[in-house]
Amino acid sequence: MPATHISRRARRGLAAAMAAGTVLAALATATPAGASTGGATVGGATVGGSHVTCTSQQPGLAARLSQDIADALRGRQGASALALYDRSTATSCTFRADAAFDSASVVKVTVLGALLRQAAEEHRALTAREVKLTTAMITKSDNASTNALWHQIGTAGVQHFLTLAGMRDTVPGADNHWGRTQVTAGDQLKLLRLLTSDNEVLDRSARAYALGLMNRVVPEQRWGTPAGVPATTTVHVKNGWLPDETDGWRVNSVGVFTGEGRDYEMAVLSRGSRTMADGVATVQAAARAINRDLNRSTAA
Repeated sequence: MPATHISRRARRGLAAAMAAGTVLAALATATPAGASTGGATVGGATVGGSHVTCTSQQPGLAARLSQDIADALRGRQGASALALYDRSTATSCTFRADAAFDSASVVKVTVLGALLRQAAEEHRALTAREVKLTTAMITKSDNASTNALWHQIGTAGVQHFLTLAGMRDTVPGADNHWGRTQVTAGDQLKLLRLLTSDNEVLDRSARAYALGLMNRVVPEQRWGTPAGVPATTTVHVKNGWLPDETDGWRVNSVGVFTGEGRDYEMAVLSRGSRTMADGVATVQAAARAINRDLNRSTAA
């Protein structure tokens, strides 16, 4: 079946799936009743604002997180953005979560989601070839495998998944330049929440498959959002890095963290760093602050 074709059965289920995407979008931005709030300014007149905003059902956590995230990002090169959700404390944080960034390789999780959705609509399991390609794409960030899957799914297939997932601010890269897909921290968080909650877009087995691959990322690529997590945490991560001659490095990281009472996900994006190491340092500074504060709350 061509990647751009959607079956009649799939079309009949589209309205329900789109409704699921709307619910996911609402979940990603909803403020729990009775939640405390906190905010802190990173500084500088950046596009989209420079204010970290958090809400939480855990007393004091929103204020602490917002201040610590702002302190971690203040004075860093270039621009950054993040979005966080922690189920155990009903905590959400955003910083420039609607700002567009080049995806680099974090888009590979979206490619995987699009393939899993397409296979479900075709009522089939992944082929041996697809298992091989997806494993290399996620665990090793293999570009050749991503090229093959991007062409197989097609831009229309990727967009179909984005629509179902409620990722309205994500724009697939033109001319098959998937690394230039425009993403936001808010949409990346929607994707992570899709992988970690019951929904009509990806079933339980598809979600387990995706998270299993993210858990098996090779050691040299397990930097970024896992910075500072306790050793007992189960980590699911995907990173992206892309140099640009005129606007520095793009360095991004998305992660899901579970086990030992932990159940949260975050996306941290950056651009404009002089070196890749500088970009990694920016992402990890924010992630380390988040992981420290959330795990202090869990321990308490």
